[in-house]
Amino acid sequence: MTITYTPTNPVWCSGCGHYGVKGALERAFDVLGIQPCETMLLTGIGCSGSIQNNVNAYGYHSMHGRVLPTATGASIANPDLTVIAAGGDGDGYAIGAGHLVHAFKRNANVLYILMNNAVYGLTKGQDSPTSGSFGQAIADAPIDGIAMGLSIPGTTFLARGFIRQADQLNSLMVQALEHVRAKKGFAFLEVLSPCVTYHDTYPDWNARFYDLDADREYTAEDRGAAFVKTLALNEEGKIPTGMIYHEDRPCFGADWLENDSSPAQLSAHDPHNHRDELQELMGRYLM
Repeated sequence: MTITYTPTNPVWCSGCGHYGVKGALERAFDVLGIQPCETMLLTGIGCSGSIQNNVNAYGYHSMHGRVLPTATGASIANPDLTVIAAGGDGDGYAIGAGHLVHAFKRNANVLYILMNNAVYGLTKGQDSPTSGSFGQAIADAPIDGIAMGLSIPGTTFLARGFIRQADQLNSLMVQALEHVRAKKGFAFLEVLSPCVTYHDTYPDWNARFYDLDADREYTAEDRGAAFVKTLALNEEGKIPTGMIYHEDRPCFGADWLENDSSPAQLSAHDPHNHRDELQELMGRYLM
């Protein structure tokens, strides 16, 4: 059976930052030669969640805030897949925040692209967990996902891009995918992706970003220094972008992969052992 898939046209507003995220991801696939059949893109809900509909890869919509445990399960069940999770700041930093903490801690072998526009776009512009970031005046203190990741032992890849800085974002996307494909664990890439309809932060964020990749005195291998530098920049009203921190350590489940000694319950669900059944199920779904 041959199954073909044509991605749909995005339904995002003209000027939405998510177009830049989609473009960077597809460019990275091309640079690294990653095929659609080797890739699974899982998403949450909201405007950002619809990126799964628009990229040529296996895809799955999880429940709201539950994309990371779902993606972790997919990565463990089929280590040959390049597994990518994607969602927005409401999905990842609110209902999904607990799962993000454990993904950092576990070092699950997943790329997580979090599109931050500091607003709930799908539900018409309410404040999100990052509202108040970088100068927006609201009563609540905003969540900073990068600072959260730096504070959790086990984190191996933290980066932030801005869709206005396309070359840097393209490079970070490639590095994040390389991290996952080398089975080094959880790659967290936050992307500043403005919402032009409810909270247009293009002018503000464009004036505030600070490129750590261009700072010759900065090293992304020192967790403590990264924490001090990024917090200092935040206090100055700057937005640190670039490769913020990375280290090498085994990913979640690395011992199973290296020793080929997966638990029996995982071996029983090895897709290679059930190819005919999976093809039959897919055929029934498409009828």
